[in-house]
Amino acid sequence: MDDGEVLIMKRRWLSAPAVVLFVLSPVVGELLSGSAPPAEFFNPLGFVMLAVLYGGGAILIREMTFWREKGWPTVLMFGAAYGIAEEGLMCKSFFDPAWMDLGPLGHYGRWLGVNWVWAAELTIYHAVFSIAIPIVLVSIIFPKRRSEAWISRPTFVGLSGLWGVNAALIFFFISKYRPPVAHYVLTLVITAGLCVLALGLPDTMFANKWKREKAARLLWFFLIGFVGTLGLFFLAWVLPQMGVYPIVTILMLMGLVVVVGWLVLRMAGGGMVLSDRHKLALISGALGFFILLAPLQELDKKRADNTAGMTIVGLLMAVFLTWVVLRLRRARQTSEQPENVE
Repeated sequence: MDDGEVLIMKRRWLSAPAVVLFVLSPVVGELLSGSAPPAEFFNPLGFVMLAVLYGGGAILIREMTFWREKGWPTVLMFGAAYGIAEEGLMCKSFFDPAWMDLGPLGHYGRWLGVNWVWAAELTIYHAVFSIAIPIVLVSIIFPKRRSEAWISRPTFVGLSGLWGVNAALIFFFISKYRPPVAHYVLTLVITAGLCVLALGLPDTMFANKWKREKAARLLWFFLIGFVGTLGLFFLAWVLPQMGVYPIVTILMLMGLVVVVGWLVLRMAGGGMVLSDRHKLALISGALGFFILLAPLQELDKKRADNTAGMTIVGLLMAVFLTWVVLRLRRARQTSEQPENVE
């Protein structure tokens, strides 16, 4: 990193990509998924807490990955640590059998005081949807800012402190359940261990494993994103109702991650080197599942919370993704136009 980049880092307290990421992460992680429908998401206090939790976490992970010159394996590993920290250390939903969103997963797969199926699903979900996807989308929207820090070092320190205060508020006031001390200590150890592992991962993995002249068609990436997300929720929510042993469900969730990762690597030619178009196709497929699910959530009379407006949320996300596609297409066409020489 040269002196010019260091100077930029010192002067930029908060950049446009950081602001967008601060909002986009909770929108994807909580609003679009229906975990926090509009009436809950746009409550001023709730929005601030979600934005600091999700958006702040995504910014911190992006900056740590950037400063250490790491890649997407590190982002995903940090994302998994984030998921465990949120659900295990703050909300305690990994342990609380009465957590509001658990449903049948409060007893299915519960062993030694841990909701194992829920824990496996949420760790995967947060790593991909709460952290990785928002970071990728913002990097696509601001391609010229990828090689820059998005916040200054003082801002990083301040945001870390704010994130910690927010985490404490969630711990004490959002969930009153208190797991056994041993559970909490083990969760802390696992979270810290994943963070250390994330910093030790190479910037790419399995590079040059498969030789391809170019990546597969965009449609295949879209389908992998959609089917992979569908598979995640099918395994976590449908299999428990079919009488499948919980350990089988957990192993299948882990297998799904391996298969989807292998397919993406295989079609990219190894090393996870993808164009923005391929990344966007993969993301659009993954978020397309929630876009289609949004109106069904609004029509679901069994839900105790107010899901009004979820159809609009789905439509707005579809419009947003379309805008990103068109923006990317215009940028590509501009770069391909020959310069006029007089």
